[in-house]
Amino acid sequence: MLRLHEVALIYPNGVRAVLPTSITVPKGQFLVLLGPSGAGKSTLLRCLNGLVRPTQGDITIEGWGSIFQSGRTLREHRMRTGMIFQQHHLIDRLTALQNVMIGRIGAHGTFRSLFPLPRSDRIVALQSLERVGLIERALDRADKLSGGQQQRIGIARAMAQRPQIVLADEPVASLDPATGEKVLADLHRICREDGITAIVSLHQVDLARRFADRVIGLVNGRIVFDGSVSQLGQTTLDGIYLTSLSQTPKRQQWN
Repeated sequence: MLRLHEVALIYPNGVRAVLPTSITVPKGQFLVLLGPSGAGKSTLLRCLNGLVRPTQGDITIEGWGSIFQSGRTLREHRMRTGMIFQQHHLIDRLTALQNVMIGRIGAHGTFRSLFPLPRSDRIVALQSLERVGLIERALDRADKLSGGQQQRIGIARAMAQRPQIVLADEPVASLDPATGEKVLADLHRICREDGITAIVSLHQVDLARRFADRVIGLVNGRIVFDGSVSQLGQTTLDGIYLTSLSQTPKRQQWN
């Protein structure tokens, strides 16, 4: 179980990226973050992975405590947290298999990672590719694959970590609707099969309605909706997307 306790982030210029937020995410839940650009979705995900430390509050994992209690705890949290990005972040000159095996590096010490990874890691990577339907492209260079295939390689790389949590930052924003739906369906299926907690930021409301167990709507760093897909009606969506248009940048500053 993942918990945020009054987490807030204020940038040095005074802009409130995330207002004090407390949420609990049960194990295995597929949680979707909705909101306009600049709502705080990406910042919240970066806090959850410890890439950015909140200026207020704490993030805890059941059985571990705070992810920030020590450098070692933070490293272990990141090892157990797979990240999926909008722009794939693959190494073009490497094969699909080599890119996926990068997800195994964190399982080894710094010295060990200087040498070829063991055969067991290669097997994990191949299994991850098979789960996203790309085992036949394992030896193809990443830059020879389509955008949808590259994103599925990104999913396979995250799954090669054997994560307990997956954080995905607009993973289908750069894809056409049909490909985006297929990619998100793959991610949803694997998380269901493995009992992985997923927190995914999206702009596509229709995909949120299809795949989410729970939706959180963010506006200017503040939660304005937290509920099930069945509660995500037009009035709620107007509150998420139209409210931000009526608010000026001045209201994002500490007074």
